[in-house]
Amino acid sequence: MRRARTPAPLLVPAALAVAFLVLPLAGLLVRTPWSQLGALLTAPGVGQALRLSLVSATLATLVSVVLGVPLAWVLARSRARGRSVLRALVTVPLVLPPVVGGVALFLVLGRQGIVGSWLDDAFGITIPFTTTAVVIAETFVAMPFLVISVEGALRAADVRYEDAAATLGADRWTTFRRVTLPLVAPGVAAGAVLCWARALGEFGATITFAGNFPGTTQTMPLAVYLALQRDPQAAIVLSLVLLVVSVATLLLLRDRWLGRGAAA
Repeated sequence: MRRARTPAPLLVPAALAVAFLVLPLAGLLVRTPWSQLGALLTAPGVGQALRLSLVSATLATLVSVVLGVPLAWVLARSRARGRSVLRALVTVPLVLPPVVGGVALFLVLGRQGIVGSWLDDAFGITIPFTTTAVVIAETFVAMPFLVISVEGALRAADVRYEDAAATLGADRWTTFRRVTLPLVAPGVAAGAVLCWARALGEFGATITFAGNFPGTTQTMPLAVYLALQRDPQAAIVLSLVLLVVSVATLLLLRDRWLGRGAAA
């Protein structure tokens, strides 16, 4: 069947939307000091910041998958009261300013925080301004993306397969592992990709809760912010690195897990 033509009134706003989203990225490419690229990329601290960003974003995504998939199942399938309130609370980090999220984490996990004071007194564990704090901050702001994606996939999944497994004698845990998870695997993959990309670019909660210490808590976004104040050319190059890593990861993971049709 021949595809329907795009209505003319939609073309202009669609073109403006594309320009609005693409022109800033094009500007970054145009203003990149290509002749100094090698020297700026090998500057002290760049490799550490990139490595820390990749590792912390990956750990945050793993934590989000382990905790977020069961939470998404509760939101999508459970009949417990208060699910609407729980869903609202889970999605709050999507609209909450990241700096406020960092302050909230500090009040809970800081040395004088609700949980942090107990950890410090009982075990001598201090979380703020450590690499662990980076992972926690990124998980806090990124997990809702995974939960929303997986919840949507669970709601769209055909429950008849789960009912059939139950009639064959499978308990709920076996049904979840052997039937539900394979059904929603594309949704989990999509949520994980979004979660990883959001964690990679996290700035506000990280700098508030973890600080900006090279080699320990200074991720690439923080390195860009610091470089922008003293060397704008270096900030452009670091931003380009983040752009390339983000785009390459999204393209590769979508082709691998969601299929080429979804990526198109």
